[in-house]
Amino acid sequence: MKFDNVIIGGGLAGLICGIRLQQAGQRCAIISTGQSALDFSSGSFDFLNQLPNGDLVFDFAQGVRALSEQHPTHLYSVIGESAVMRARSQFLAMKEALDLNLHGQAEQNHLRLTPLGALRPTWLTPRSVPTFSQNNEPLEKKRVVALGIEGFNDFQPHLLCDNMQRLAPFSRWDIHHAYLHIPELDHLRRDAREFRSINISQALEHKLNFDQLVHEIKKAANGADHVFLPACFGLDNDHFLYQLAQACGLNLHELPTLPPSLLGIRQNRTLQAHFERLGGILMKGDKVLRAEFEQSAVSGLKTQLSDGLLIKSTRYVLASGSFFSNGLIAHFDQIIEPVFGLDLEKSDQRTDWTHHRFSAPQPYQQYGVKINAHCQAFKQSAVCNNIYAIGAVVAGSDAIHLGCGSGVAVVSALNAAEHILQEG
Repeated sequence: MKFDNVIIGGGLAGLICGIRLQQAGQRCAIISTGQSALDFSSGSFDFLNQLPNGDLVFDFAQGVRALSEQHPTHLYSVIGESAVMRARSQFLAMKEALDLNLHGQAEQNHLRLTPLGALRPTWLTPRSVPTFSQNNEPLEKKRVVALGIEGFNDFQPHLLCDNMQRLAPFSRWDIHHAYLHIPELDHLRRDAREFRSINISQALEHKLNFDQLVHEIKKAANGADHVFLPACFGLDNDHFLYQLAQACGLNLHELPTLPPSLLGIRQNRTLQAHFERLGGILMKGDKVLRAEFEQSAVSGLKTQLSDGLLIKSTRYVLASGSFFSNGLIAHFDQIIEPVFGLDLEKSDQRTDWTHHRFSAPQPYQQYGVKINAHCQAFKQSAVCNNIYAIGAVVAGSDAIHLGCGSGVAVVSALNAAEHILQEG
């Protein structure tokens, strides 16, 4: 099997890179072991929320510039401000064609409402999720109700309401909560493991009387201006939610639940389908066992399902994620990148991997593969010309502390794709 590019990892970075390369006529395959971090995400895309010194980021260009001074090993700093902004603009143009239904301003963050009633800065948010501008002024008076589903513990409307009432922007809002009574879900309630957002969505779309659901939502909403629901209404997209909104005559919004998250799952399915429509090969459930080298270049990959055949490509893109997805593996005394054995930015002292305070930024979150400005990876202190590394596997991001995970995935994916295309 011979391809122009083989991408290892089917998460956000791998899919965006594959889509861009397929759009340009390259023949790509994505090797994906299973679920990606997208399936557990909120559906919002963070670009850069704060700087290492704790300063919040409002203007992206200024934020990236300040980041390069405070954190020169961050991916944005390594590839450079102009490349970062070019890739960001490219994704903003791509997202409409990808049908991700995201909205947000090009130059700065907005605030999204979390399921626990907090306001969190982010770059792009699904249109169905409540969003607000970054000022702390009280919003005009509204009557809002948060509706849970009886027995569904992955969304707690009373916590959402209690926490919203403590925030200044919602001081004029009349906020209440209630629960939807849906007897058709009783078969799921018998087993808590089955009473999850995916199963609820499937039951609501295919096994429930639509008019009954409309009646139940209208009764529970009791004339509210806005209704907040858990993201359990539409597995593949948000069309079912908007059908309900139209039938109810209400402003319906959805909030992510505990994982698995329908908002992220929708995006994963949408991107996978787009990649395959462009002619890309998605090798689901496969795993790279080892890479073979000729001199300093990769000559092929052996995988669990390749039946002994060598998967060959001109270039290889590592998008395997961080520790969460085994893109990086921590043994007792060392951290490794298991596919190619690439050079890592890390400490060799185990005691340096973590901070004793759980809530503090953890050093290991910045560990990852060393790259150059083209996203080419290093092995034995030399650049591997046919290996690129993108997304969470790359060193320096610290996505939790800095709020940049999706931005790093998108920017590195498009930056690597452009350099691959320039090679011809």
